[in-house]
Amino acid sequence: MIKLTWALVADRMDEWTGEDIAEGVAVLEAEVGAVVDASGMREQAVRHWRTDFLAPVVESLRTEGAAALARGESWSKAAGPFLACASPVA
Repeated sequence: MIKLTWALVADRMDEWTGEDIAEGVAVLEAEVGAVVDASGMREQAVRHWRTDFLAPVVESLRTEGAAALARGESWSKAAGPFLACASPVA
């Protein structure tokens, strides 16, 4: 079992718990993407946010995060005002 937690500084925090890291990545990307899309920022700012903050964290979770979890270790990554961490749970 995996617990994935994320925070958008000064806005919100959320989490997901499940077995499949690919599903967790999809939930994280969809939920954070929806918040960013609904934020009222201009389209250029939304693209910047997705490219510079969301994408690097998602990609790291898919690669380094998945590998760490497979070894039974925790993972975390921050980019700008966005932080995510994942840990194996019993």
